[in-house]
Amino acid sequence: MSAKYAMISTWKMSLAGMRKAKRLMESGGSARDALAAAITDVEDDPAFHSVGYSGLPNARGEVELDAGFMNGRDLSFGAVSGVKNIQNPILVARELSGLARSCFLTAAGAESYAAAHGFAMRNMLTEDALAAYRREMAKQTAVREADPAADAHDTVCVVAQDTDAELYAGVSTSGLFMKHPGRVGDSPVIGSGFYCDSTAGGAAATGFGEDVMRGCLSVRIVGRIAAGRSPQEACEEVLEAHLARLADAGYTPGNISVIALGRDGRFGAATNRAEFPFVVFDEAREATLMVCRSDGGRIRVEEADAAWLESYKGD
Repeated sequence: MSAKYAMISTWKMSLAGMRKAKRLMESGGSARDALAAAITDVEDDPAFHSVGYSGLPNARGEVELDAGFMNGRDLSFGAVSGVKNIQNPILVARELSGLARSCFLTAAGAESYAAAHGFAMRNMLTEDALAAYRREMAKQTAVREADPAADAHDTVCVVAQDTDAELYAGVSTSGLFMKHPGRVGDSPVIGSGFYCDSTAGGAAATGFGEDVMRGCLSVRIVGRIAAGRSPQEACEEVLEAHLARLADAGYTPGNISVIALGRDGRFGAATNRAEFPFVVFDEAREATLMVCRSDGGRIRVEEADAAWLESYKGD
């Protein structure tokens, strides 16, 4: 039986926003608005240093943000990259999805569009994030691509399905800590960081963006769903094949995690991390924190228990 509505999101940091989104859907709100509510909740929370306000800065001490949005009904999309001082990049990306041209804007062009169209602007660099930057600068004299600081990254990704079986996907991130100014990862790149098609399903990715882009993972997952695979099968098969291809090339990727949602409300997730938390809900289930585990390439997905919550030190 198909779900009337369903949503899936990445990381524990999305749990509060997903609870808000669930209440919105219960009251008859659209999946499009519920998705935005879930993501803006994370963008506005300074406790999370990988998305939005208080995002960790680049090597120049500047917070640069990326976001993308897609409508699976007509395959329209919008995205912004390398933007500064836009309070909610996901809202700008969502509005840009209504344009047939100029729907992907970057840096100053995206910022001027946001200001001209009345989107909230603010200084996104907080004292906490600036202190983290100063501590890192004290440890190094030059930006190094393999620096451990680059591991400080998470993207909030959401895929939503509504009562008309329409699908939407949205993502938002501040990217890698201490990244080279102007660096853009997979998050705003359609087909890599996000993709959805209401005839099949939607998918999104989080992790090291360059490694995700090497395989355009999101569109490949949706393609597998369209070919008849379940979202869980699609996530596992695409990630496994991508990792095998990289291994054949002699390349060792960083962390990669993916999520997917079918037009029937079924969900899936896969990761090459030991553990990857994500959140799901539908009309019969409250927003629930799940854990995807990878043990030698074998994927297990289960609900997070009290012991896991007590021990988790991530986002």
